[in-house]
Amino acid sequence: MFPIRDLNPTHRTTYLTVALIVANVLVFVFWQPFGQGAAAEAEFLYQRAAISCELTEGRPLTFGEANTAQCVSGGLGETAFPDKNVWLAVFTSLFLHANLVHLLGNMWFLWIFGDNVEDRFGHVLYLLLYLGAGIVGTVGFVLLRPHETVPLVGASGAIAGVLGAYLVMFPFRPVLAFAGFFLLPVPALLFIGLWFVAQFAVGDTNVAWEAHVAGFLAGAAAALLLRPFMTPPRPQPRPPRRVPIRRGW
Repeated sequence: MFPIRDLNPTHRTTYLTVALIVANVLVFVFWQPFGQGAAAEAEFLYQRAAISCELTEGRPLTFGEANTAQCVSGGLGETAFPDKNVWLAVFTSLFLHANLVHLLGNMWFLWIFGDNVEDRFGHVLYLLLYLGAGIVGTVGFVLLRPHETVPLVGASGAIAGVLGAYLVMFPFRPVLAFAGFFLLPVPALLFIGLWFVAQFAVGDTNVAWEAHVAGFLAGAAAALLLRPFMTPPRPQPRPPRRVPIRRGW
């Protein structure tokens, strides 16, 4: 199933969701070197994205590790990017994407589900949820693939955290989704639940399902812990309707 929109109105302006989408698009268009050749793109990601081996070892990859795709304890050989901050790369990776399809898919899910989570969490907590789930997603990936030497990129872990929070707070709100050739409203519990289960069926692909699962669980846990302290936002006041006046001569 592919979501078209959710039927869940918000009560305040959710400008932070829009700002995150804009930030991701700007990074992709103006910072990442797409269209400059595979070598330039790979070098950019190895220099700035999170890599499990680097985080496990606490140092940048060597040329040998990058070329052989094997993480070596101690890192014998010349360091590929000695000035790289491997810990800052965890944050940077949340705004990098592998290609245009990757970017558009992530931003579409954030656009559909992020506004309601921001509406309920408030702007500050929502930003903390987004970044925290993204970081937890990276940690989960590293724990399960500690020797991976391929860059981990994408906002998927953070957006998975948004989905987890949405599922906890709005489990029965309908999501309008394509199911085969039909456009059907389905409960968020069913749609997001199927999405979560599907993460375990991706197999040996380039999809970092470990980050998705870890981020999703982090978002759901945050919503469960904070839900008792949340109050629904007050509806925005609407201007009074103008009553037509019939003027006499």
